[in-house]
Amino acid sequence: MTRWMAGTAQWALVACALVPGTAQADSLRDALVNAYNTNPTLQAARADQRAEDENVPIERAAGLPGISASANYTDYIYQSNSSPLNADNQYGGSVSLGVPVYSGGSVKNGVRAAKTRVKAGQADLRATESGVFSQVVAAYMDVIQSEAIVGLSGNLVDVLTVNLKATTDRFEIGDLTRTDVAQSRSRLELARGDLRSARANLVAARERYIELVGREPGTLEPPPPLPNLPEDPAVAVSVALENNPDLIAARERSEAAGYDIKVAGSSRMPRIELFTGADYSHTERNGTTALGAIFPSSSTQATAGVRATIPIYQGGLPAARERQAQAQASATLEREIAAEREVIAQARAAYSSWRAANAIIETSQSAIDAAELSLEGVRAENTVGNRTILDILDAEQELLRARVQLVTARRNAYVAGFSLLAAMGRAEARDLALDPGGPLYDPVANYERVRGKLSDWDTDPAPVAKSTHTVDTPAQEGTIPNAQ
Repeated sequence: MTRWMAGTAQWALVACALVPGTAQADSLRDALVNAYNTNPTLQAARADQRAEDENVPIERAAGLPGISASANYTDYIYQSNSSPLNADNQYGGSVSLGVPVYSGGSVKNGVRAAKTRVKAGQADLRATESGVFSQVVAAYMDVIQSEAIVGLSGNLVDVLTVNLKATTDRFEIGDLTRTDVAQSRSRLELARGDLRSARANLVAARERYIELVGREPGTLEPPPPLPNLPEDPAVAVSVALENNPDLIAARERSEAAGYDIKVAGSSRMPRIELFTGADYSHTERNGTTALGAIFPSSSTQATAGVRATIPIYQGGLPAARERQAQAQASATLEREIAAEREVIAQARAAYSSWRAANAIIETSQSAIDAAELSLEGVRAENTVGNRTILDILDAEQELLRARVQLVTARRNAYVAGFSLLAAMGRAEARDLALDPGGPLYDPVANYERVRGKLSDWDTDPAPVAKSTHTVDTPAQEGTIPNAQ
């Protein structure tokens, strides 16, 4: 079975029967692509990851040479004595170069920790992408479900309206009682209330769709079959433990915390630096040229050497920082286990929900067949006086419940199946073979772009929002084509 083939026959029948219309259809693929390109949560996560990438050159900078220059000018505007040696003004400048040689391992381990956190951030970005996609799938299916329920509720209102008229007509000729009319009217008003609630739910579903996808839902096509669903929960858990991005991120952060302990301990170690520099100064004096020969007005010097800084006592600061880093590392280990537990629970629960919803689909279809047969029989028996109007109303309500349960079960099965794929780490654009109109976003490409940058002036263009506004989309309505 291909990953994203055309919709199944069952979904097509539901769509054609319950949501008729001639508008151009939108597919689930379209919705996911639009969210991939314009969803603000996903775009913000990508920007956050680009910021995380910069921590590697930031940490590396501490181990690279540093060059600085200074200049000064001093004008002596008042002096209490009039010695010929007094200076009128003085100016000069200096240039210095420092080259770190040894820092106790803080730079090396700081860079390693930053690189590891970049990997964790890339896993977080994967989790955000699959999370947004899961929300889009749920919103897409909620619109389909809500439209179907509006259609079913509208049909029931139409049936009960006809039923009330027929009951009233029979009451007027004395065939039925006032009680029969009251029962019919009561069921009709309840059905109208349910229809209003269904339309409100449809408005909420459509607005949620706009929030996630960035545009109004058109006539939505039936969703395609989900790819690569596991045969049993053990397989689901095994794949999830290997590929779930949340768990991968937790593991990477645990590793990074180990480097943080080494960075904290390095503050006890000596620091060694090579340095060199050049200075120039010039002094203008009030004195004569002869004095200038004795006391030169300009001087130049160059220096070079090695500087060692050896910590002897720092008030317990290094030990406190290392204990702090150890405690934080312990917390990351616990969070890794918590993430593992959560992933296992998600995979197993999603698998159970998916299987249960599929079973409900089968039983609901059987219930619909039985309810349709029951309604037909009750109506026939009513014509000969063996059934009351209340029996007909109950049979119609039973049929509606069965149809709503089928629509709901189809929605729940699809959402649970996609949630299962997300827990297994298989619900991203690359897994679904999405085509966003260009190459898929690659966080590694940005990391490779910035990791080796050394210029102090190499910046990126000013930030511009890539997600789209929805303020211009009209307020949604709770109606569907041919279901007023």
